[in-house]
Amino acid sequence: MAGPKPALGYPSRTAAVLAMRAEGKDTHAIAKAIGISAKAVGALEHSAAGRKREQSTSRDSMQRAVLLPWDVLAKLQPHAEQRAITANHLARLLVVAVVRDGLVDAVMDDADRVAAVAREFAA
Repeated sequence: MAGPKPALGYPSRTAAVLAMRAEGKDTHAIAKAIGISAKAVGALEHSAAGRKREQSTSRDSMQRAVLLPWDVLAKLQPHAEQRAITANHLARLLVVAVVRDGLVDAVMDDADRVAAVAREFAA
């Protein structure tokens, strides 16, 4: 199998096809600009989509879902709306930030302190 063939200043014909498609060009215009058939344009797009799916699948296999109670998501919702994201996305960002910044112990210590105070008031 041959290596990538540079085209129109892109490292490969596939990159050129994807860039031109992103610019809104139709298949025949892309084919003419690169000097390939319309069928080849479709084949390059199809193979790029397959590679993207393979990469996505391998990344997804490393991820696991964390289920949150509905009431927690409901409390996150207003904060998520302020940022134009979903409550699930906000929850992921929060967990990543806590882990990245080494705040797990601090957050858990605060949670333990809040739970202790709540128990005192409940008694």
